[in-house]
Amino acid sequence: MAKLYFRYGAMNSGKTTALIQVDHNYQERGMATILVKPKVDSKGSTRILSRLDIHRDVDILAEKDDNLYQILKEEKQNGTNYRCVLVDEAQFLTAAQARQLFEFTVLEDIPVICYGLRTDFQMQGFEGSKELLLLAHSIEELKTICRCGRKAIANTRKVNNRFVFEGDQVAIDGEDFVEYEPLCAQCYFELKKQNFDELPKLLPEGE
Repeated sequence: MAKLYFRYGAMNSGKTTALIQVDHNYQERGMATILVKPKVDSKGSTRILSRLDIHRDVDILAEKDDNLYQILKEEKQNGTNYRCVLVDEAQFLTAAQARQLFEFTVLEDIPVICYGLRTDFQMQGFEGSKELLLLAHSIEELKTICRCGRKAIANTRKVNNRFVFEGDQVAIDGEDFVEYEPLCAQCYFELKKQNFDELPKLLPEGE
């Protein structure tokens, strides 16, 4: 029986590179794949981009209200003989779409491999990731390291080179320069405390 896989990791853990390697392995054996990416991830537009400067074109750029089960089934009915579905930035899926992928795997007997983050920069779970953690037949962590050498688990946001711990969950494009750094839990909370201590006081001392 085919399985639904969820392979998660902090930023810079090589998720997209791993996806492209799996895609290459299938293609090398003459087996077609379908590559899916949520449209909310505007980075790379219609491409899946790795930090190693390799990329693949997306087959399905999923809107939030798209039914992925129906779309993937229609691809089969239209003659696309694919053997695996690969999903990048799976944290941006809706819970319904994660369930649709699970149903597709089970009923159509085609493996679906999802790659994504588990938590956001506030260490809160993404909607898609939470559902995949509940439903996936196989869950695997892809590891990377913090600046201190420990295993990184937090995806810490930097805006204009300053760490921030509040804001919208999704901040891919905008006027400010936004980037992310993977940190261990210890470094995350130390930086968060330092950030809080540096905030200007709203009231004068003694009030």
